Amino acid sequence: DAIFLGKLMAMLAMSFVGIAFWGGTAFAVFLALHGGASGLPAPAVGWPVFLLLAVVYFAMAYTLLGSLFLGIGAQAATVREVQTLNMPVTMGQMLIFFFASYAVDHMGSMPEIAACIFPFSSPFAMIARAAQAPAIWPHLVAIVWQGLFVALIIRVGVLLFRRHVMQSGGRWWKRLFRTTTG
Repeated sequence: DAIFLGKLMAMLAMSFVGIAFWGGTAFAVFLALHGGASGLPAPAVGWPVFLLLAVVYFAMAYTLLGSLFLGIGAQAATVREVQTLNMPVTMGQMLIFFFASYAVDHMGSMPEIAACIFPFSSPFAMIARAAQAPAIWPHLVAIVWQGLFVALIIRVGVLLFRRHVMQSGGRWWKRLFRTTTG
């Protein structure tokens, strides 16, 4: 469990470093070209809450997809197999992003509500909602829902990783919800 979670958290930390660097660079260029941040429209929830939600939603989306990719990668013996197994997930990821992008323009509609509920599109749809609607409680509900789904995907990924990479562990369906190792 620790190896899988260590890999996942290291990937997340590296992505935060990259985003901080490139985001800071882009913001500095924006400030230099436009003479200040006054040209940016304020999100509905306000900048501090919006930035906090952006970090949380990014972490949720990244850990969800990262654990999915690590779990799938644990099933392969070669890099070619990893690429072959991950291609459908990557295509699905693009479809989910397009679905969330479509839902952004249709606040309150069934597609937008579905995008907010479906765990893979929820982080994208909810950060768009934070920019457009001032209510905070939907974000608290979404973060709890996403956290539960992230925990489930991580748990399944850990079991697959343990079984195929570490070559330990018994029947995964018996150990799916067991929290102690013994």
